[in-house]
Amino acid sequence: QVQLVESGGGLVQAGGSLRLSCAASGRTSGSYAVGWFRQAPGKERELVAAISWSGGSTYYADSVKGRFTISRDNAKNTVYLQMNSLKPEDTAVYYCAARRTVFSGTTRRADEYEYWGQGTQVTVSS
Repeated sequence: QVQLVESGGGLVQAGGSLRLSCAASGRTSGSYAVGWFRQAPGKERELVAAISWSGGSTYYADSVKGRFTISRDNAKNTVYLQMNSLKPEDTAVYYCAARRTVFSGTTRRADEYEYWGQGTQVTVSS
């Protein structure tokens, strides 16, 4: 089993920045692809960004491209989501998810992820 814990959420003004962290513990040996999802009230969960197990491949939703950056430090079992130029529409609960895989690309389907964190709230005020 792998446990994921998100941190770094909070309240920020529009145009500001936050960095989310997703720390993994437990059975972390092996290769894990990671994704960041978000869900706003009344909306479906959506994939924001994803990174391959090596960090060599990344994916961004069009809505965050150029503003968000996903990265990972495998030595620390941690994946980051740097969020810049935040907008009120970025307000949501952000979740990280992990999937054990040897696939070199990113994983984009939520149902392919095995492990999920509890989420961290991000609120962007206008």
